Amino acid sequence: MARELAILIGLPASGKSTFCRERLAATHEVISKDAMPRSASKEARQREQVSAALRAGRSVAIDNVNATRETRAWLIREAHAAGARVVGYFFETATKDCLERNRGREGAARVPAVAIHAAAKRLERPQVDEGWDALFRVRLCADNEGSRFTVEPIGHPVPSTGGTQ
Repeated sequence: MARELAILIGLPASGKSTFCRERLAATHEVISKDAMPRSASKEARQREQVSAALRAGRSVAIDNVNATRETRAWLIREAHAAGARVVGYFFETATKDCLERNRGREGAARVPAVAIHAAAKRLERPQVDEGWDALFRVRLCADNEGSRFTVEPIGHPVPSTGGTQ
């Protein structure tokens, strides 16, 4: 399998971590700021981990909100510079549904409702011109023949030329 950087994009409690566990964890090194100890340097630590994994030839999944084009830009540039394919998974989930799912969480998995509202205000729908090699819309559903998710392509991304763009 070719190296890949999978970037999950969506509100807290939209299903990103569950999707990552079910679909990507077996083949990708999962990097999440939520799994890092509290500190001001989570972004720097994430960048170091992403760079190291790609240099080592491993595929990576970024399990964070990744709300803005700016947040995603460094990840996309770094992956292309390392010769990796970049795939985006956009979790199209209503804020009210995320709030409801979050209420069912316990302990550290539950986030303050304000965090979901703040992420919803910042969330920029990913666009095909960001440099994706593939971009998908993911929706959580009751059951889809054994899967909780439906995954559909979004548009036709412009083929990457590799390197920085």
